[in-house]
Amino acid sequence: MSKKKSWKELSPTAKAAIVTVAAVDAGTRVWALRDLAGRQADEINGPKRAWVIGLSLGSTAGIAPAVYLLWGRKRRG
Repeated sequence: MSKKKSWKELSPTAKAAIVTVAAVDAGTRVWALRDLAGRQADEINGPKRAWVIGLSLGSTAGIAPAVYLLWGRKRRG
């Protein structure tokens, strides 16, 4: 098994990739949570509370917010 690398041991490219993924995750998470806050429960597929918990916990590399934005909300109009 290989030893985990510390931040100092990572290449500049690896560091940039990690920071980019974290920034995208944070941005999409804020977008999804703001959208969720502005919707009524009947405009959401599934329990609103479950979406809040799922979007609030941990880093998902943008996957959880993308799932919410694509499938978690019902289309308006």
